[in-house]
Amino acid sequence: MVMLEFAMSPRDKGEELVEYVSRILNIIDKSGVPYQLTPMGTILEGEWKEVMGVVEACFQELQKDCKRIGVGIKIDYREGGVNRLRGKVDAVEKQLGRKLSTG
Repeated sequence: MVMLEFAMSPRDKGEELVEYVSRILNIIDKSGVPYQLTPMGTILEGEWKEVMGVVEACFQELQKDCKRIGVGIKIDYREGGVNRLRGKVDAVEKQLGRKLSTG
């Protein structure tokens, strides 16, 4: 199972990017892939081809009208890992004995 965190945005559209980020999040949300939105990016959880397919679809969406696109990706693979989006946070909260601010 893969956890993939990425941020993608056009580099040629100025400072207000909510229109472009919203288009990407629409693709992510409709993909059916488990995800977690953060202020600095989005974390996807699934099989390699599945999560990379979502990233590819987001890129193709922006490529329609953006001449320059920046993408940052971090990937963590763990054999057999399931529900790591919440599980990793739960493990730390259990260790600390309290809830943390997660959004």
